[in-house]
Amino acid sequence: MFVLLVLFVAKLKKGNEMKNKEIVNSNSAYKSIKLILLKAKGKSFRAIDNIIVKAYWNVGKIIVEEEQKGADRAEYGKRIIESFSKKLTKDFGKGFSPTNLKYFRLFYLTFPKGHALRDELSWTHYRLILKIENIESRNFYITECLESRWSTRELERQINSLFFERISLSKNKDEIKKLSQHGQILDKTSDLVKDPYVLEFLGLEDKTDFVEKELEQYLIDNLEKFILELGKGFSFVARQKRITLDGDHFYIDLVFYNRFTKSFVLLDLKVGKLTHQDIGQMQMYLHYYQRTQKIKGENDPIGIILCTNKNDAVVEFTLSKDEKNIFASKYLLHLPTKQELKAEIIREREIFERENKLNIWNTDDTGKN
Repeated sequence: MFVLLVLFVAKLKKGNEMKNKEIVNSNSAYKSIKLILLKAKGKSFRAIDNIIVKAYWNVGKIIVEEEQKGADRAEYGKRIIESFSKKLTKDFGKGFSPTNLKYFRLFYLTFPKGHALRDELSWTHYRLILKIENIESRNFYITECLESRWSTRELERQINSLFFERISLSKNKDEIKKLSQHGQILDKTSDLVKDPYVLEFLGLEDKTDFVEKELEQYLIDNLEKFILELGKGFSFVARQKRITLDGDHFYIDLVFYNRFTKSFVLLDLKVGKLTHQDIGQMQMYLHYYQRTQKIKGENDPIGIILCTNKNDAVVEFTLSKDEKNIFASKYLLHLPTKQELKAEIIREREIFERENKLNIWNTDDTGKN
């Protein structure tokens, strides 16, 4: 009897194992099916987007060509658009208002070469880009969309935060032309850094009583948006990274790595005015990472101190003249206007020019201070 019971239990166990194996195989097969369908769904959406983009471009082309037949193009064009809008709405429903038809017309006029349209960009991408009047800025955002694979939401945020203006206002005409053709270029360490950084996505514009730990938490909670603001090639490494020196503990607020510069990027957050002690602390952090964390093939670490207010003279006289890896940048909790941004750049230039003059006055004819 006992032997029969053992055989029964063994058979039951074997049956359960086979059943579990079948479930595992079934789950694996289901995952494969799901992956196939998701890929197909993504491709179908992209294909539909491409068809829509080309259709709207062709509609815009016909509107422009029809307008050119009229003597008074402005009035004639207005009548054509209103007439087409009524007929298309009747035949196809929503989506063909006079405003939309004007966008189709502008689309063709802005991109007259249909073969140059990019399959990676949806109609929503193009509609956002069409609002940009400056051709260099427009080309820059197209390039960045393609290289960084921005979603329409990310593109809209970068346009609204004046991303192009922030990295181009301090550059000369040749450098701006390169930005327009190639997108954000990281030729040197300073190309990695913005001033100011815009942190409107934190929702802290009306909040003034937060401390540095809270700011750090807000950034972590919005890490994806913060990395978008930091720029190309950033990946998150650590927060409150502890450094121990002879029993004393120090903590770096945020640590990132940038694959383009092949270096660690250390961020120190300051609520308030920058001090020389803050800069000295960042120097210590960089020395530590350079001597203990940097490996063969990597470049020296970069330090960025984010603060609400900075004293450029303090930065200049705290750092040695050959220090090129420590930067102090302001951060804004609201989206700046172009006027605000230009005023900030002009202010920085004036400070830079005054400092250069001061250095010249403090240098004698032999070139020594």
